[in-house]
Amino acid sequence: MKELKLEDILKNTSELKEKKVWYVAIIGRPNTGKSTFINALIGEKIAITSNVPQTTRNKILAIYNDDISQIVFVDTPWIHESTKSVNQEINNQAISSLRDADIILYFIDSTRKKWTEEEVIEKLLEYAQSPIAKVYTKNDLIPNPSLVFWDNSFSISSVSWDGFWAVISYIQDNLPDWPLLFPEDYYTKQDIWFRISEIIREKLFYELKEELPHSIFVNVEEIDDSSQEWLMRISAYIYTETESQKYIVIGKWWSLLSRVWKLAREELEGILDTKIFLALRVKVKKDWRKDEKFLKKMFH
Repeated sequence: MKELKLEDILKNTSELKEKKVWYVAIIGRPNTGKSTFINALIGEKIAITSNVPQTTRNKILAIYNDDISQIVFVDTPWIHESTKSVNQEINNQAISSLRDADIILYFIDSTRKKWTEEEVIEKLLEYAQSPIAKVYTKNDLIPNPSLVFWDNSFSISSVSWDGFWAVISYIQDNLPDWPLLFPEDYYTKQDIWFRISEIIREKLFYELKEELPHSIFVNVEEIDDSSQEWLMRISAYIYTETESQKYIVIGKWWSLLSRVWKLAREELEGILDTKIFLALRVKVKKDWRKDEKFLKKMFH
């Protein structure tokens, strides 16, 4: 996996090669399939997925390249009606993505009834200046019988890729001709540190279900691949808000942490194509979701 470097971008874009280029924001209520769509389209694990609502905290950039376009998809975090510091930071991430996007894709789960979450999104989209297309997801499943399809909409399945190219064609028709924003062989702006932390966090979501995933965060402290060509050493801390949460994450006889370690190590070896020595430690950072200074550092 290549790390995005400024000198590579400047070298690539200095030739001023043009395609259909710009940013496309994806918004939708939790678990509508935004991250699954991005991963399927790019063919790489860009965004983590989970059945736990509000998995995405940071905006995720995925870069799609073909012969005529470079589309930078921005997977936005879920917007909360909340005064909590952490949720306000997540909202800022999402709103900035919508403001900067040339096109907005509004993802709707075709298997679920409309809920208050859609009302929040639709109220926000009233102020958007960019074209908005509705994308109804999961068309390989039984749809909600009360679902009403709107004009200027698409129906897709991230399992079969049904409808993908109709969405891509629509985007290409509405993007300007512009110099490339990124080298053509890059598929994400996220660096290796962020991607590793997200993989570990995904495994924690999988093991913890809805018990306390939103009370934890992962920080990669060290990555070392200098000692042996075939081995990468990674050291990461899992932070919780309380001591009791720490012991839940560890599990009896280290059982839960061991499962997280195994799942994360195996997936990272597949993504990074090397053997991984992964060291995980759990620490307490009291009330980190209320620490505005820390949140600014974490989200920017």
